Formats: sequence, structure tokens, C-alpha cells
Amino acid sequence: MNQNTLDSLALRSDFRAIARWVEPRSTVLDLGCGDGSLLSLLGEELEVKGYGIEINDAGVLACAQKGVNVIQQNLEDGLRLFEDDSFDFAILSQTLQTIHQTAAILRETVRVGRECIVSFPNFGYWQHRLSVMQGRMPVSKSLPYQWHNTPNVRVLTIKDFEALAPEVGIEIQDRVVLHDGQSVRWGELAW
Repeated sequence: MNQNTLDSLALRSDFRAIARWVEPRSTVLDLGCGDGSLLSLLGEELEVKGYGIEINDAGVLACAQKGVNVIQQNLEDGLRLFEDDSFDFAILSQTLQTIHQTAAILRETVRVGRECIVSFPNFGYWQHRLSVMQGRMPVSKSLPYQWHNTPNVRVLTIKDFEALAPEVGIEIQDRVVLHDGQSVRWGELAW
């Protein structure tokens, strides 16, 4: 593995879980791809062919520097560029909580991807709730921002996502809950 891949894995514990679900040599659309680290990892390890969607100029530049195919676009505008089932996998990795039109984006994700992978910080995690009960918004490894500079515009829990999923056409086939990069059973630490 090259240094960029190692750096990405150190930063984002969900990348390894996502990589386990993606099939080798598949096509992937990474929605809100940031600097392209996930697509770079998937390309290197699984030989996927992919595109990223990113609005941030610095993210688009970082993708280009990594050789990741990227389209600069606001996800809030939808995915009209893509036909139904255009990709084997459509991924929303730590993006769902940053968008306003959550249900619409999830419907579009399901439309363009044969399978979808969604990761998000669980705002219902007990340490996050304790922080709020103590009068402060949570700041943690999975929520590294202060309340005044966070990109997060939505707060959701695993149960919130499970309730919304059928409304937008998502059938949950598998799930992993991570704590400090390690998989935990749903009831242990998740809520």
C-alpha cells in the first residue's frame, strides 16, 4: 500500500468497512468524495472504475492530483447526469449529514446505484448524548468539528436512518457499527 492509502485508512475508519462490501472491478460513484481517498483506495485494492462528485474546490483539486475522476457538482442539485443503474455501487460516505435534501439525495443514490453504501456519524451514540446533556455539542474522532464550524446540517441516529430507508426505496441488507475503528455489536455502544 502506498502512503496516501495508509493515510486515508488512518483518517477514516469507515473506508475499510466500505471496501469489504465493494466487489472487485465494479463501477463506483462516490457522492461527496472529498479528496478522493476512498476512490483511490478502492481503485488500488479492488481495481474499481469510479467517479467522485465533490463541490469543494480543494477536494476536486486533490482528486485530480490523485488521478481520481471527479465531477464538481452540488449534490443538492441531484444526479441528473446519470441514468438509472449507472453504477454497481453508489456511496455516501460521511456525506448524508452534510446535505439538506436528505430524502431526495437518497432516492437519487438508489436510482443510480445497483447497490448503495451509506456511512454517517451516529449522533445517538451515548458519549455524544452525554456531551449534550453536559451542555456542549459533541466533539470526537467521528465528529471532529465545533458546533460553529461543522459541515453537518443534519443530526441522525442509526434508528433514524432505518426509519427513513424504506420511505426512499432502501432495503438494508447489512450493517456495521464502528467505534474507534472497530466493529461493535449494535446494542453495545451504538445507541
